[in-house]
Amino acid sequence: MTPGRLHTVGVGPGDPELLTLKAARLIAAAPVVAYFAKSGRAGHARTIAAAHVAAGAEELRFEYPFTTEVPLEDPRYAAGIGAFYEDCAGMLRARLEAGRDVALLCEGDPFLYGSAMYLFDRIPPALRGEVVPGVSGMSGCWSRAQRPMTHGDDVLCVLPGTMATEALTARLRGADAAVVMKVGRNLPRIRAALETAGLLDRALYVERGTMAGERILPLAERDDAPAPYFSMVLVPGRQGAR
Repeated sequence: MTPGRLHTVGVGPGDPELLTLKAARLIAAAPVVAYFAKSGRAGHARTIAAAHVAAGAEELRFEYPFTTEVPLEDPRYAAGIGAFYEDCAGMLRARLEAGRDVALLCEGDPFLYGSAMYLFDRIPPALRGEVVPGVSGMSGCWSRAQRPMTHGDDVLCVLPGTMATEALTARLRGADAAVVMKVGRNLPRIRAALETAGLLDRALYVERGTMAGERILPLAERDDAPAPYFSMVLVPGRQGAR
């Protein structure tokens, strides 16, 4: 029997019209569609791709055992999430070895902070099909905010908001432009780091970029209430001659 192939498909940041033609074609042709979801949620990637999933496709819903409930530094996190990814990869391998192609959906771009890459790493190379790049969340956000980010020799720094405040501040000071992801409950620390680095006046807060309920405003005008999952902070560069 000829084994199936795993197609790792980026579906973009939220707006279904930002799905690529290749992504739409592979999703529509896949006999099996796999995606991640939080408990009690439909699954963001699945929602984006809804119009392209074939009526008879088998769906594999991979529900996270936890998201922010267990801190990253807690030993239970690595053990629990590692076991989860192993179980998910096992389900994928079973379909692939049975000769069925699988489209594994991923928000944004699969290899940019995407959960899909943890399953990709666990699949034998012989079973890997295409990796389809997707419009990243950050490019969706800066396009919706209409803020050019870099030009010339500008250095763009992509930072997780989970970094220690001192380290985050140092990285921001050395960047011409920056994107801070994983905002959530880290928003007050991110704001403090930007203020210390002298960048608060340039910082933009973008919530649910490209989606319904989109919100874009200067970070200085945003309160310190925890930010939702789909949010990030942008620090545009392009400060020199244009």
